[in-house]
Amino acid sequence: MKRIVELIFATNNRHKLEEISAMLGDNFTLLGLDDLDVSEEIPEDHETLEENASQKAWYIYNKFKRSCFADDTGLEVEALSGAPGVYSARYSRIGHPVFTDMEPAAGNIRKLLLEMEGISGRGAQFRTVIALIMNGAEYRFEGVVKGEITLKPSGAKGFGYDPVFRPEGYDVTFASMDLSLKNRISHRARAMNHLIEFLEGM
Repeated sequence: MKRIVELIFATNNRHKLEEISAMLGDNFTLLGLDDLDVSEEIPEDHETLEENASQKAWYIYNKFKRSCFADDTGLEVEALSGAPGVYSARYSRIGHPVFTDMEPAAGNIRKLLLEMEGISGRGAQFRTVIALIMNGAEYRFEGVVKGEITLKPSGAKGFGYDPVFRPEGYDVTFASMDLSLKNRISHRARAMNHLIEFLEGM
């Protein structure tokens, strides 16, 4: 195996960085944007997860010319025709209603539960797309986990929509799981496993 000493993860989200660092283990050194003193907003203005992940990865790769990957994740709810999808991170800031007076994650959950009021079919999936740029070439990896939206938040771990997403086969939300368990079954874990397999096969 050719050891990859260093990878840049194009994110300022410390939760994501910690989650993925734990998955990568000792074979890799993972740097976030804070480690590189990158504070500007990374563009992600496309209409699909694939395009946004690619856009972010190329932005950082072109800036530093070092191996880099970026992800984009969406919560896709069946009863909402796949919403919030690519708009998951800013769901509470767009359309109607909006919750600009709340912290974004809390506002997103609040809006989602309001949109789901009275709906019995609560099937949903989390989907992550990772774009990796190495030596000027792009590679993509995807992970999906199916589950359902709970009636109310539960759990204090995780981030984003984790308190209201219960994966198939489990009776607790992502936010109620130990990080080690979530890292084995989550959408991001599945996409990362594909990425790691690719890197280890080089």
